[in-house]
Amino acid sequence: MAADPGTGRPLTPAEYEVLARGRLEPAVWDFLAGGAGEERTLAANLAVFEQVRLRPRVLTGQGAPVTDTRILGRTWSLPFGIAPMAYHTLAHPDGEVATARAAGRLGVPLVVSTFASRTFEDIAGATSAPLWLQVYCFRDRATTRELVRQAEAAGFEALLLTVDAPHLGRRLRDLRNDFRLPDGVVPANLSGGGFSSPGGHARTEFDPALDWSVVEWLRSVSSLPVLVKGVLTAEDARLALAAGVDGIVVSNHGGRQLDGAPATLDVLPQIARAVAGACPLLVDGGVRRGADVLAALALGADAVLLGRPVLHGLAVDGARGVEHLLGLVAEELTEAMALTGTGSVAEAGPELVVGAEPADRPAAPPRPRAVPARPGDLRREDLHGSVSDPVLDTMNFLNEVTQRYPEAISFAPGRPYAGFFETEQVFTHLRRYLDHLAEGGASPEDVRSALFQYGPAAGQIRELIADALRADEGVDVPAESIVVTVGAQEAMLIAVRALIAGPEDVLLVSSPCYVGITGAARLFDIEPTAVPEGPDGFRCADLEAAILAERARGRRPRAFYVVPDHSNPSGTTMPLEQRRELLDLADRHDLLVLEDSPYRMVSPGRQLPTLKALDRRRRVVHLGSLSKTLFPGARVGYAVADQVVVGADGSTGLLAEELTRIKSMVTVNTSPVSQAVVAGMLLAAGGRTSESNAGTAAYYGDAMRATLSELDRCFPEAERAALGLRWNEPTGGFFLAVDVPFTADNAALELCAENFGVIWTPMSYFFPQGGGERSLRLSVSYLTRPQIAEGVGRLADFVRWAAGERP
Repeated sequence: MAADPGTGRPLTPAEYEVLARGRLEPAVWDFLAGGAGEERTLAANLAVFEQVRLRPRVLTGQGAPVTDTRILGRTWSLPFGIAPMAYHTLAHPDGEVATARAAGRLGVPLVVSTFASRTFEDIAGATSAPLWLQVYCFRDRATTRELVRQAEAAGFEALLLTVDAPHLGRRLRDLRNDFRLPDGVVPANLSGGGFSSPGGHARTEFDPALDWSVVEWLRSVSSLPVLVKGVLTAEDARLALAAGVDGIVVSNHGGRQLDGAPATLDVLPQIARAVAGACPLLVDGGVRRGADVLAALALGADAVLLGRPVLHGLAVDGARGVEHLLGLVAEELTEAMALTGTGSVAEAGPELVVGAEPADRPAAPPRPRAVPARPGDLRREDLHGSVSDPVLDTMNFLNEVTQRYPEAISFAPGRPYAGFFETEQVFTHLRRYLDHLAEGGASPEDVRSALFQYGPAAGQIRELIADALRADEGVDVPAESIVVTVGAQEAMLIAVRALIAGPEDVLLVSSPCYVGITGAARLFDIEPTAVPEGPDGFRCADLEAAILAERARGRRPRAFYVVPDHSNPSGTTMPLEQRRELLDLADRHDLLVLEDSPYRMVSPGRQLPTLKALDRRRRVVHLGSLSKTLFPGARVGYAVADQVVVGADGSTGLLAEELTRIKSMVTVNTSPVSQAVVAGMLLAAGGRTSESNAGTAAYYGDAMRATLSELDRCFPEAERAALGLRWNEPTGGFFLAVDVPFTADNAALELCAENFGVIWTPMSYFFPQGGGERSLRLSVSYLTRPQIAEGVGRLADFVRWAAGERP
């Protein structure tokens, strides 16, 4: 921690500035402090923040303030990041690498300048924090394209285009000093010379004829989100939205500002009102304290970017100085939130600012009515963050809608058709298993114990499951490599916990993906890396690109979760050649594949081999479920984990043993009664669930064909094309995906249920890092043919209405 050399006490942000000025050459200080334009611009920003007064509140009943926020699908631990600034090596020899190291320790993003003095690879290797690239558009577009390519390869997550260039303004301090960059200080990611004069390159190299089409051009050369920096009017904010930007930064630190340009905080409210939540809105310029951050949030920003204070910390004590200074701002922010009764970043509204008029400010999100806490009451803010995570609320919301509109036809539940089950079957199957034990030589006491006692944590029907896997799937594994779990959900939970050992380990998921895996990860504070599927499903090339990007950031990809057969939610099936390619890729990159395939035995026709059946190098952990195939209420699943684990002492065992240890601390064991009933069903089928499910698979196959036929009937091809409507055609499973011409969110779902009597699932639930906003999932498993025909008809009425009324 940096301290005053005279007193030894910790430094304040203001003292960092004083010390930094004393340690840097005057001309270098002027370059870093002068910004991209006149001194008056910075002074105006500072003055407005100084004039802001926050309104204190007392006895609000708020607990510890929640400072995290979500930007572009990423959760930031604090509502601020580090603004782009050139040539950090002017402040410290380690330059941007030191800044990145500090950002990673605090979990705040870093926007890297085009004119960074360290390579993108070095910067990415020093941090686990999100990295964005600040982009200038050069006259030679190939130069910009190459910069973007380098950043994307290094694992950067977004592009921040400075739009108030190419005129960089007259840097008066640099002109007075005739400032030139010292020898060795060069843009590490740009080839060629001509950069010794910091302003000269703007006049000679930047494209002076940019218009909003540059956003579309950037999208054509990169898949990364595109934000724009330098917006100062509501008119330009609306043009940015029309151009399709993914975010806006209110800033007057680019090149086009006029002498005495408006302070960013003055124009922020009107821009926030124009944006109206359509994309993330950030602000920079003049932010020095935690109270400044809260003021910007209150007046409409989703987050802020800090610039010069970071360089002050860097100049004083390198990475430690940056980390300490940002920590001070975080402490001040938390204190300001507590004193104003602001429980979370989302609650910050204009009512916090003295003199702010609501009519001139963006509407704040509604705040829940404060209820005085009683002794012994718990506050949600004091619980783990997962309890407030939207992922964990998705299924609850669907259940609420279903209960609220019981007469609606529901395409939402992914559960088996209830007509397949008879109550008396439970007792028949239970008796069959008990007889099996007795026939195998078990005494009455052994039989009683097998039913009433806890039983082994790894499960007592592993041999029967192993036999079924050999008979049905051609998967030949020893029984000791199997762990019997409480549904496949527990198998996911313990596998994720075992494999993701620390913050540098990465869980990759095919996106869209089953919410159970993202929910399990969230419980352990793991943020999965999404590997986007194309219209036809998963591609190995996309997975390899994600692996390389994570490695470039210094992280270790450990496991990839995928549903290769009739996936939930999209219904896609991975081709055989892609399966083989995936196994080769996993071996090449030392990756484990978590294979989840619950729909194979309930799908018609011959199925492709599982990944585990093709696995010759023990790269696949197979997560199995007997819910869809046999008995959903029993909640019996399993994990096949035959990977060898080597201890520090050279001892070896199977991964299944490690999973069993974790399970013993979660559920102790899977219910022996549930295992007994499922075992009886396996015995009745001779271990071949495929044969016992022949009628079931035919029923579900007919339901899928009926749904697709009704969609074709209700939407003739010409109308489909006019509406922009599209759906896939799965060959099995329970689900299909429909692209629609409106935002298919919770509000649309509730409106559809209430006014049109049909329920579906928003596909956005299944995209862990954003996406699917204009798609919905239909489940065909729970309905009869008449219900399908009626339900699709109602859905068609809603789609036509929504396309006309909610474009």
